[in-house]
Amino acid sequence: MGNKIETLSTVKVKHADDLYKIVDTLNRTLKEENLMFGLALDEDDKDTAIFTIYRT
Repeated sequence: MGNKIETLSTVKVKHADDLYKIVDTLNRTLKEENLMFGLALDEDDKDTAIFTIYRT
């Protein structure tokens, strides 16, 4: 039986070099709360990052 991952929120933000550090800290701190955070570059605009919050 697989785990269901629910997307709670997605937002586009200006890309910054250290943005991944915030996502990493959130993942480490809140994993016991069944939350997961993702960061990806927008395929259409490399200056924009997509930040997503998931419930696992």
